[in-house]
Parts: sequence; structure tokens; C-alpha cells
Amino acid sequence: MTDAMTDGRTTRPAGDGRDGMLGPYGSRLLHGWYATGGPADLNEHLRRYGPPPFPRTADTAGRLVRAVEDAGLTGRGGAAFPTGRKLRTVAAGRGTAVVVANGMESEPASRKDETLLDLAPHLVLDGAVMAAAAVGADAVHLCLPRTRQDQARALRDAVEERQRLGLGPVPVLVHELPHHYVSSEETSLVRWLNGGDARPLATPPRPFEKGVGRRPTLIDNVETLAHLALIARYGPGWFRGAGRPDAAGTTLVTLSGALRTPGVYEVPMGRPLGEVLYAAGGPAEPLGSVLLGGFFGSWLPVEQALRVPFAKQDLASLGAGPGAGVIVALPARACGLAEAARVLGYLAEQSARQCGPCRLGLPAVAADFGDLAWGRPTPELMRRLEGRAGLLAGRGACRHPDGASRFAATALRVFADDVGHHLSLGPCAAAGHEPVLPVPDTSAPDEREWR
Repeated sequence: MTDAMTDGRTTRPAGDGRDGMLGPYGSRLLHGWYATGGPADLNEHLRRYGPPPFPRTADTAGRLVRAVEDAGLTGRGGAAFPTGRKLRTVAAGRGTAVVVANGMESEPASRKDETLLDLAPHLVLDGAVMAAAAVGADAVHLCLPRTRQDQARALRDAVEERQRLGLGPVPVLVHELPHHYVSSEETSLVRWLNGGDARPLATPPRPFEKGVGRRPTLIDNVETLAHLALIARYGPGWFRGAGRPDAAGTTLVTLSGALRTPGVYEVPMGRPLGEVLYAAGGPAEPLGSVLLGGFFGSWLPVEQALRVPFAKQDLASLGAGPGAGVIVALPARACGLAEAARVLGYLAEQSARQCGPCRLGLPAVAADFGDLAWGRPTPELMRRLEGRAGLLAGRGACRHPDGASRFAATALRVFADDVGHHLSLGPCAAAGHEPVLPVPDTSAPDEREWR
């Protein structure tokens, strides 16, 4: 195939970010906003990109899958799984496939998917329908949280406008799901779309085998699908023009904490994290640590964090990962133990309560962390906490306990000096200060709220 999946000519959008860091909001996924300062409606979208190059035959569908594979696109929702491999696996499944676009974004510290759907909705819709054509699906389900009713209404209007123009060979259905932390997990979406609760399912089978309606189901984050729409237009070579060979393209990140201009930014993959923070103006005050990946993520000491490239391979060597692009810069003045205790309390409340680690283990770890942060901790408390946290991972019905365990373990390691202070002198003054991390004030959902 050529470098672009259009009419055989190699094309490239203006401001494609080949040189240096990308500007505010980037110039690939959100180039329209960068150029005009406003969201892209359908007319603006078509003027900029032209009609979407939907695969019309088995040959063109295969070409799109190969293009995504050659581009090296990986999922932008957390796991960073190769997108081309997912497309090929679902396309080879038995029965007519289904596509689910995941825009739930239940991570409290993330705003990238909401921003993308606000500013470039038609890139997401293009990508979702292209993916459906590539895997032989007959429907697309776009899942959003019920807390974003205005956005859901706008997206339904966008879908109807596209239908009137005949854009897209398959229907797109917009759904509003319960907004709980585990409701964005892919099996939660499948369970809800099949008429059940928005809680994770035990696996196997995985959704790519038997998902919605027990059919092969492709579930991709909305940012991943928007990248796919651009790869279909401009080709894998263009996509690889940003990033590095083993971490291709750009990614949306939500930068917050002690930064001069927090917000959502588009950055090339593989850049040192210190450079990524400067997309948001750099630190507004001295930093003590950095949280990568959100509430399921990992803490890193600032000296280590600023040097590491923002790429799955490099972060994995430190026990971390890019996750859903959440990066929180924690100021040196903050109490990391108090920040971690608040998050663990939230994760305990938000569990699906379907297994022992979530019903018993996670609340116990959260309570111990609370005692460590604000109570009168003892060496016995520390031994109990470390033992309990170590028992969470790998034992749950889903990965909720795994993420909480990783978060807790890295907090104890990175904030070891704070642990020593709290053990010997009691809570530090910073433990009672205004929190930095955006932990929602919520209680455990009752059974009705999962529907």
C-alpha cells in the first residue's frame, strides 16, 4: 500500500509535529482545535480531512489492518496492547463482530478522552466505523459515563448528522453507563451491553472471543480509534514520524499537580518525562515525586521520573507504565502517605465487591494506610500493612486489587522517609493539608447503581 490510504498520493496534515514538542493540545489528533481554537463540527472535519476512507472490500480491510500493524499503534486506554493484533484477532473470529469504543474514562485524574470527544468527535467516529469495517462488524457501541450527559447528547447529534450524509457503513449507538471506577474495564462494558451490571466479569472467555451478544468484540479506547482514523488517511510512515521506532506516534496526556499550566496535551511517545512536564509549563514549585498512570499507577521519585522516557518499555523497567496517560506532579511540600491513603480509600469504596480481595483485603489496606497517614502508626501496623498489600495482587476476580496493590507498594517505597517520620514522630503537618490528587468524595455504590 502507499503511505496514505486515500487515492494513492502521500498526504500529510499541516503541523504534524515532526519537529520538537507539539504545541498546545498538539497538532495531530487535535490539530483542528490548534488551528481554529474551537471544536470541529462535521463540516469543518470534512473540509480538513475529506470523506473517511472506509474499507469497502476484504482487500481494503486487510490493507487497513496491515497499516495499523506497520504503524505500531498501541492502545491508549491503559494496557498498550498492539492495536493491529487486536483487529486481526477479532476479524478472524467466528461470527459477525461488534466494536465497542470505550470513552468511559473512570480514572479521576484523566481528562484526555473527554477532551478528545469534545474537540474532535468525528475523528473518533471515523476510527470506530473504520475499525468496524476492518473486522467485519455490523454495529459500533460508544460507551460514555452518565455524568457527561451533554457530551452524550452532542455525540448522538453528530451520529445522526453523519447518517443523514451516508457516512459510515454500520450504525453507531451511544450509551451512558454507570460511572464507577471499575465500570470502564472492558468486561464491565460487555456485561452491561449484554443486559447485566457494569461490573467486571471473570475471564476467560475474553471479549475478542465471546463479548457483546457472545460475538467476537473489539474494544478500543476512543483515542486509539482516533489515531486509527489518521493512520488510514496518512499511512504508517506518517504516524511513525513522531515518537521513536519502538514507541511510535503521539499520545494524549493529562498533566496535573504542581505544574504551571495543567491540562490535556499531545506529546510524542518516548520523550523524557521531564520534557513532557514542560508541555504544561514545567513545575510551578519544587517536586517530590511523580504519579504515572493514575490511581492504578506507580509512584516514582522525581529524580528518577524526570529522566525516564515516556514509553512502555522504559517505564516497565521501573515497575511503572504509561497507563491512560495520567501524570501527576506531586510537590515536595505534600505528604505522599496522605495522598495515597485518600486514593486507597476511594478504590476500596469503588470495588465491585465480587471477591475476597475487594470485599475484605482492599478495605483493610486502606484502613491501615489511613492509620499510617493520620493515626498513631506502630511497627506492627507496618508489618500488617505490607503483608496485606502483598496478598491483593493476582487473587481478585478482576484486576482492581492488582492496581491497588501496585499503587500501595510503590507509595510505601517512594515515601519511605515519610513512613519513618510518621512512625517516630506521628503525622506530619502536611498530612492535614489540602489534597493534590483529585480524589472524588463518594461512597460505595448500592446494587441499583451498577445498572
